[in-house]
Amino acid sequence: MRIGILSDSHGRAAVTRAAVLALREAGADMLIHLGDIETDAVIDELVGMPAHIVFGNCDFDADALGRYARNVGVTVDDPVGDLEIDGRRVVFTHGHRPRVLEKALAEGAEYILHGHSHHPRDERIGASRVINPGALFRAVRYTACVLEPATDAVELLEIPRPA
Repeated sequence: MRIGILSDSHGRAAVTRAAVLALREAGADMLIHLGDIETDAVIDELVGMPAHIVFGNCDFDADALGRYARNVGVTVDDPVGDLEIDGRRVVFTHGHRPRVLEKALAEGAEYILHGHSHHPRDERIGASRVINPGALFRAVRYTACVLEPATDAVELLEIPRPA
């Protein structure tokens, strides 16, 4: 299973569309959006393959976004998602709540995914691999990534800025 991971769209549907296309081309089987979605139009770009979302500190109307996401078939795992994929525990959250990250680290989740900082990260801390795909807004480079838990492979993708 290859997981396409993206974060911090901040309402930008066009760049989210470009990221989803790049993730599909890289072989993603499912998507996880790590929050700061802000608009229904961003959620629309996730439709068409299994997708999970959490909300970030800029998702001011998370209740309405959550209702919309569920109505179009996107799974809402807010404030934290916890999946077993290929026999490995994948925990994901936006990243603005440090205690969620600390708890996942203390529990030894194999993968901890977060956004929020707008900076890519791939770091091993104890038994965990902490991954931030970067951002699709207010970043020097727009990035997303693909994680394949079965092989422990992570591929960072640079996303072209829409014209």
